[in-house]
Amino acid sequence: MVGQLNKIVAAKMQAAIEDEDEAPEHARAERRETSDRRVSSFTDTQESLTRLGLDERRLSPDRRGSVFHSWRRLSLGGLPVVAADSRETARVIVDEALKRSALWRFPAYLTSTNGEVTYRCAVDSVERELFMQADAIHADGMAHVFVSRLHHAEGLPERVATSDLFYDVAAEAEARGASMYMLGATEASNAAAVAAVKARYPRIKMAGHRHGFFRDEAEEIAVCAEICALQPDILWISMGVPREQRFIVCHRHRLTAVGVIKTSGGLFDFVSGMKKRAPQWMQAVGIEWLWRMMLEPRRLGWRYLKTNPLALYLLLKKRDLNK
Repeated sequence: MVGQLNKIVAAKMQAAIEDEDEAPEHARAERRETSDRRVSSFTDTQESLTRLGLDERRLSPDRRGSVFHSWRRLSLGGLPVVAADSRETARVIVDEALKRSALWRFPAYLTSTNGEVTYRCAVDSVERELFMQADAIHADGMAHVFVSRLHHAEGLPERVATSDLFYDVAAEAEARGASMYMLGATEASNAAAVAAVKARYPRIKMAGHRHGFFRDEAEEIAVCAEICALQPDILWISMGVPREQRFIVCHRHRLTAVGVIKTSGGLFDFVSGMKKRAPQWMQAVGIEWLWRMMLEPRRLGWRYLKTNPLALYLLLKKRDLNK
């Protein structure tokens, strides 16, 4: 019985294929041209949802193959850290952003870990889950690089600092025509950062920008709609940990017109020139945190003194990702 049913289904499928092949070319072209799936914009989709009485379209995480998932991962401080350098990461971000453009797929979510993040994820399971939902976690701390080479035969190739990665991505995006949106920081810092980016990369497509403060969730949702209407390929979110991770996890399904989302911490303050990075030698030996603490002792002094010792202990101690 089952075998006969399968034969009937197969016959119907073959008949449908033959009908499609025999259809006039102009009829097939017309079907392609009128396909909502191919031409529907964000605005059209929202209007359709409103007519149907639906608030929004919810999606599940992208289950299809992603190059981000193929990267080698090392367990460091209880988080799966990807082994990819800055140049490769920049190329893949732009590759994926352009590939996902206008496909209405769940956007890729990339974030970074450092000493503070290692500490926070160890003491707060809710925050850890925000990071575990990312498609890739990069090491934005030299301690992670040093320890990876102690624990693993092949450690991390380098530290991927977001403040360096940003420029690699911007250069790649300018060369290949990918657009960017910068969300976060204060209004003054955000505007200055955008101006600096445009001056350095005059041909870059800046889809838009906005500061990172909201009155309530309704305004967050409205801003997501504004971003989607602009359809940027890459979205940079600079709100600090854990606000930016929480924002992405909460609103990711509302940002399907975006290709790749990357968290940025205090990036825009550095891009704008409002804050200076540590000298190169301090970055190389892994004490950039000390430079930042000296610049902002009241804000960062106690934080680093509290988080760094435990973070170092967690990094040196091998830990199962499932625990």
